Amino acid sequence: MVKESYEMKFLELAVVRVLKDFPNEGISKGEMGTVVLTFSVPYEAYEVEFCYSDGRTKALFTINPLHLEEVTK
Repeated sequence: MVKESYEMKFLELAVVRVLKDFPNEGISKGEMGTVVLTFSVPYEAYEVEFCYSDGRTKALFTINPLHLEEVTK
């Protein structure tokens, strides 16, 4: 059996920006967060943590990669 390699779109600890509102989580389009976990099964998804300016967690939830973009320097 040949194992196919799969490259994730974002790495853990990547800083990302959401491309849509998530009103149930209190997150608005354009807010930035940090990828804390990556999932490839059953499909690609990312657990992203959003924090207040003092470092407290504002929200932590799983997001489809279509709704994220990486923040570059």
